[in-house]
Order: sequence, then structure tokens, then C-alpha cells
Amino acid sequence: MSSSDDDVPLAIRGRPNGSSPKSKKASPKPKSPERITKAMEKRLDDEMDLDTAGDTGGIGITVTNTSTRPKRKSTKPAVKNESSDSDVPLTKRRKPNGTPLKSETDSDDDVPLASRRGAAAAKKPSPKAEKAEESDSDAPLLTSKLSPAAMKMLQKEKVEVEKKAAETAKAIRAEKNLPTGKRKLDVRKEEESDDDVPLAGRKKVAQKKAKTGKTTAKKVVKKASARAGKGKAGKGDGEEEEEEAGYAWWQEQTESDGKTKWTTLEHNGVMFPPPYQRLPRHVKMRYDGVPLTLPEAAEEVAGFFGAMLTSEHVKNKVFCDNFFGDFLEVLEESGGAQGPDGQDVDVTDFNKCDFTPMFEYFEAKREERNQLTVQQKKDLKAERDALEEPYLYCRLDGRKEKVGNFKVEPPGLFRGRGEHPKTGKLKKRVMPEQVTINIGEEAKVPAPPPGHKWKSVVHKQDVTWLAMWTENVNDNVKYVMLAATSSLKGQSDFKKFEKARELKGVVDIIRKDYERELRDKSMVVRQRATAMYLIDKLALRAGNAKGEEEADTVGCCSLKVSNITLRKPNLVTFDFLGKDSIRYYNEVAVDPQVFTNLRLFKARKDGADELFDRITTQSLNKHLTSYLKGLTAKVFRTYNASWTMQIELAKIPAGGSVHDKVAAYHLANKTVAVLCNHQRGVPANFAQNMQRAIDRVKGLRYQKLRLKRQIAYLDPKRVKKMPDYFKPDPEIQEDFDTWVVEHQKLLIEQEREKIHRKFEKDNEKQVSDGKPELKEKELNERLKALKEMEKEFEKENKTGKVEPKTRSCSIEKIEEQIKKMDEKIKKAEMENHVKDENKTIALGTSKLNYIDPRLTVMFCNKHNVPLDKFFPKTMRDKFKWAIESADETFEF
Repeated sequence: MSSSDDDVPLAIRGRPNGSSPKSKKASPKPKSPERITKAMEKRLDDEMDLDTAGDTGGIGITVTNTSTRPKRKSTKPAVKNESSDSDVPLTKRRKPNGTPLKSETDSDDDVPLASRRGAAAAKKPSPKAEKAEESDSDAPLLTSKLSPAAMKMLQKEKVEVEKKAAETAKAIRAEKNLPTGKRKLDVRKEEESDDDVPLAGRKKVAQKKAKTGKTTAKKVVKKASARAGKGKAGKGDGEEEEEEAGYAWWQEQTESDGKTKWTTLEHNGVMFPPPYQRLPRHVKMRYDGVPLTLPEAAEEVAGFFGAMLTSEHVKNKVFCDNFFGDFLEVLEESGGAQGPDGQDVDVTDFNKCDFTPMFEYFEAKREERNQLTVQQKKDLKAERDALEEPYLYCRLDGRKEKVGNFKVEPPGLFRGRGEHPKTGKLKKRVMPEQVTINIGEEAKVPAPPPGHKWKSVVHKQDVTWLAMWTENVNDNVKYVMLAATSSLKGQSDFKKFEKARELKGVVDIIRKDYERELRDKSMVVRQRATAMYLIDKLALRAGNAKGEEEADTVGCCSLKVSNITLRKPNLVTFDFLGKDSIRYYNEVAVDPQVFTNLRLFKARKDGADELFDRITTQSLNKHLTSYLKGLTAKVFRTYNASWTMQIELAKIPAGGSVHDKVAAYHLANKTVAVLCNHQRGVPANFAQNMQRAIDRVKGLRYQKLRLKRQIAYLDPKRVKKMPDYFKPDPEIQEDFDTWVVEHQKLLIEQEREKIHRKFEKDNEKQVSDGKPELKEKELNERLKALKEMEKEFEKENKTGKVEPKTRSCSIEKIEEQIKKMDEKIKKAEMENHVKDENKTIALGTSKLNYIDPRLTVMFCNKHNVPLDKFFPKTMRDKFKWAIESADETFEF
């Protein structure tokens, strides 16, 4: 499903988030003057009261002095971390006893729902961090944790990246004999453009220019596939995957008018959610203690809320108010509620509603599903797969292409992101009469569900969506698109990265132009130049206007005066809700002229006024197209990420193990994420996951100790000669006697679970082979091994020795095992360190959306690293075009 503007009908294109015209704000008259005079600049000091602070360089680097940072509730993490452990090494941190860390809301677990609502209103959070772990937000890195030396290094890194970019741009223009003047140009002459050259052909041209010899696409495919690890890219188990892999669009030279996306298109429409099943008669919502009989439609809506009683949403007053308003509307339309004796009950007060019986019923059903055997779960999955199978693929120009999200979203309660004003509103069931089908003229139109018809059937060859409808909450248009692995999606990704590669040929000219225009006398030009500076240097999104009922998220061009605070000589504090309603808080030192301009833009305006009131994202993008056809502000994010990644990967030396290469790659990825502000909030379950990872390392150290104790058993004299060698590692030595007993109990429980799983698996095999199931006696016999484990641990704790499992075990073999265990420990500790360091950095965002995947393929080919170390199977499928078209010579 997609809500992208790429394939939006012209009639509604350009609306913010696909919203209806009625929700769009009217553009206020600009308050900034058209021309800037010297007198205006001289008046700034008299009109604005600015604090003073030391100069910090002024190239868009976050400063560490945050003493004036306002205190906001929204900065609290989703998980309450133990502040006393913040500077303690990972292996020394206190264990949270296997229970989730206590949050602020834990104290009202036993409070009635009606009472919780009031408490929630009093503690209404600011932009929510709980969404951040899945968001590609741009919340800046908390560089207050960085040392002055690290800050200086980061600043130097940015300068080097931009210097290298300027040198490369000049070299590109010199090679192509293009103008080097300050004014605008298109880096690619029409006669030299390779827009219609297949990807494989471009690779060969690049190799020829680089004089690196011939490397065929076939060789690259073989090389990349061989290194893909367990899930080899391009390898399938059946004919369907082979057919999908058969179309290598990147190796074909196709001519297109840029409008026609397909010639023939066949598909089976969309899959609707199943109809609502009424609850058992004894499961009823209560109102003021009285069980209610609700009409079917109202019962369904009440159940949506009842299933969420343990979520954070029900503590949000806006969510509850919106839900209750829509619930009452549905209740009235469907006939109203009745009490036990059939009398009408007037439901008016949310605080008297009790959805607990519904919640308990849903929880019981969930527990039933959890108790299903493996075979039962497989059977249910097979049933689902059979229902979904007709919708999985379509025929595009005769080729079999995978469809993305072909399911119509089921009804429910709208969540929204951040403090969305419509959170909690009812998402109504989508009916076939609302759905438009897009299909080839000669194709058979899929049949709608019995008793229904489609809204319309169209044959639009200039778009790639298969079906569309408008949802009721935000009037957003929803689309069924092809999957990320499809040829059209791949071509879209390819064009995105190629446009970023074209930008590198003119980026220095653009930067010189906007730096010069920062002093222009025209307010439009100066605002545009300042916005370009912020987008390029701080990786801010361009931003669009928002409707009255949309979440108040902003980007650069839609910043309000209240979103920035200025302090002399050149410090700017940005504070606003960015994409996905994630708070962007960043205090940076900017170019002195940029600082002066921002003061000008704020002058004589109110906090709610537009900072850049004489430009829009559209006008900015139109200006950029004068440098390069198709260039937009968002291309800078892709360019900066990919260009920086290429520079960082080039610094990695040839030597070292695969593990070292992987660590170096992640460090380069981290550098990109920091420089480009690809950040996230700390995941809500990070503390628990981190503790489990630390415990696993401690478990490995205990295994190492047991190996040493086997040596003590075989050669007792060594214990006296080398007493320190047989002591536990320092990392587990503290409270070892207490810890080891608990750990041994855990090992016994893990073994118990393993025995049960193995027993179930063996039973499934028995049934599939037509043999009788194993009896309970067999399971009990296997569980006797746990008694042996207990005895073995008791003996070990008394003697400090472990008897080897086999008689042929020698000291030399055990020492080899200890060496391997040391490597495991080293690797695990490194991974934990990386996780801890990167908990606020969205590495996946950079790698998936902004870094050219061919750089990763190049790195793997160059350093003999398996591609699955960085790309899971889904990403290898998505970027198959990159895997099969790039080799170790690729350059962004």
C-alpha cells in the first residue's frame, strides 16, 4: 500500500498527504518585505534581544553547550533507563531481574479505565518516542555526549567531504568539456547522456574509462550470488521465483516516453478483510456496571477499543475522545444500546464505560492461539496462503510481477503518529463500491465480492497502481502497488540514485551560488539560498504545507518562527516535529550570514508565522531544475549519504578478517547517519534486549570456564600451578557463586524447552509418515536428562571440576575449543558495543533508502565479504539490479 504522489491522479496531486482541498490552509500574505536594505540589517540589534555565546565555527555542527536547552517532557525516553548505570561498561550493568523497567505509567495498572483517562490528560506526552524505533526520523544525534575532540573531528569530516565533492565535480565537468562558470547548467549534454543505456552497458563504459579491464555482468552475478550466504540472491525453490528472476530490466535498452508505464496489465483485484464475527452473548460491554446489548456495528467498534486496554493509546485523552465520539455516532445510527431487560440505555459518559469483558475475551483467544501446536499453526498458515495466493502476482507486459500490499486495510481505530489530532477516530470498513480498479483494456476485470460492484474500472497506463480508494479519516488516497522487488520499483530506485550521481557534477556550483545569494537584496532569493543551506548542511527535509486537521509536522520551507531560537554570535536552536512526528531538537552553529538572514526572516513576525514566507518547496524545486533536469531538494539527502559512504568505504584497508570488515562497514554507515542526521529514538525494548545480549556473553564466559574446568579434571596439578587461570573471568567473577546457580537453572530450563520442541517435531514426523504418535512415556524418559544435568552442576559447584563428555577428549583439543570460545566472546562483545553505540542512530534508514546499494555490493566484492552480512534476503531481492550490475570497480 502506498500514499506516494508518484502515481496520484492529476486532480488530486499536490495536496498535502493526499488530503482534500477543504483541509488545505490558505497561504497567508507574506510579512517579509520584497527587498532587503542596509537599514533593515542595521535595525536587527535594536529589535531583537539575543544572548551571547562563544563562536563555534559555523558550518552546521551541533554544539555541546546546551545549558539553555528548555526542559520538555517529550525528551523522556520510552523506556526509563537507570541513570546510575549510564557510564558503566555493558558487562557491569545491573541486571533488571528479567522484568521490564518500570515506566511512569506502571503505577496506574490497577486504576479503573475511567480514572486513567484523567491521569493521562494530566501527563499528556509531547511527540512520542515509542514510534521512533521504526521511523526514518531525522532527530539529531545527542552530540552533547560527544567530547570536544569528537566534535572537532565531525566538523573536519564535513569539510573534507565537501572539499572532495567540489574536486570531483570539477573533474567531471573537465572530462565532459562542460562550462565551469558560476551560473546554472545541466551536467549531461543530450548527445552524451546515457539515460537510455542499460545498466550493464553503463558499467562497461565506466570500466573502460577507468581502464580496469573487462568484468562481465555474468561474472558479477556469480560472484555476488556465491557470497550471499544462506539466502543466495536470485536463487529460488520453484518455477515462480525463477520466472520472477528472468526479467533483467537493467540489461535491456528500452525506449519510453516517460509516461507509459505498461502496455498490458492483468491482476485479480484486492483482498478484502473477512466480515465481522459477533462476540459470544456473555461477552458484553458494561455501562455504569450494566451489561449492554449492542448492535453489530457498534459492538465491532467497541471491540476495537476493548482490545487495546493495555496500550498507551487508551491513556491519551484525544484518542479516547475521538473514539467515543465516533462510537456514539455508530451506536445512534445502528439503533442504540439495550440493557438486560431490553430497555434502552442512553450512553453519554465515557468514564462509565467498561470494556474489560471484551478485553478478557480477546486475551483468552490470543492465549488459545499461542497454545496451538506447530502443526496446527502450519495448517492455519496454509489456509491463509491459499486465500492469498490469487492476489500475490500480476501480469505486467506478459511478465509475472509480485504485488505489494494487496489487502484492503481492515476497519479499526486510527493511531496516527505523534500528537495527531485525529488519533482514535474510526477507520471505516472499505467497501468494493469505493475501490477503483486499474487494469489493461484486454484483460478480464476481477469480480467484486458477491452483491457488490467496483466504483469504477480504468485503464491508466501512465500510473503503476493496481487499485485505489480513499480512506475516511484523513481523505488520503490508498494504493495497491507492485512489490519492492518488482521491475518498476527497481527502476524507480535506480533513477533515484542515478539522479543523485548526476548531482555530484554540479553540486559545487549550486553551493557557490547559494552561498553568494545569501547576501542578495531580494528577499525571495535570500530565503531560497538560506533554505538550500539548511537542507544541504543539516539534511533537513524540504517540508510541505499541512492541513488544519493534520499532524503539525514541518520541514525546512514550512518552519514557523517559533521553531527556531537565535543566540549570538551564530547559534541556532531548531525545535519542531519532523517526519513521523518525531521531535527534531538541534542546536547548531551556522554561517554568520545565515544567522543574519534568519534574524531578518523572524523580524516583526509572530511565533505562528512562516519563517520562509516568500518561498515554497515547489518554487525551490523549480529553481533546482535550472541546474539539472529533475533535480529536487530531496536528492541532496541521497547524494550526501551516498557520497559520504563512498569516501568512508575508501578509507577501509584491504587486510583484516571478515568480522573486521563488517565492523568497519558499520562504522562507515554510522558516519553517514550522523552526518546526514538519520537518527531515531531509543527503542522501547532496548534495555531488555541489551540485557539479554549481555547475559549471553556472560553465558559464553561460563562455557569457557567449564572448558577450563575440564582441563582441571584431566590434569589436577595445573590448578596448583596456574590458580588464576582457573578462576572465572573478571566480567563474571563478581557475585559468581550466586550468579552461576541462577544461570545453571536457566540452562536446565532451556534444555527442557529444547526437549519439548524436539518431541513435538518428532511427533509431527511420525504423523506425516503415517505412524502413531510417541507416547508421554517417551517424553518423560527424555526429561530424565535434566536430572543428570542438575547432578553434574552440583558436583561442579563443589569440586570446581567438570568431567569431559567423551574419553577421547584431550587437553590440546580443549585448549583449541577455548581459543574458539574467546573469538565468540570477542565477536559478541563487539556486537553489543555497536548496538549500544548505535541505539539512537538509524543505520537501516541510511542503508535502505539513501546509500546507493551498489556501494555495498562494491565493498563486498572488493573485500570478499558475504553480501548477507549487510543485506537480508528482502533487501537482496529489492536490490537485485544493483547486485547484478555493480562490481568492485563501481563508483558513485
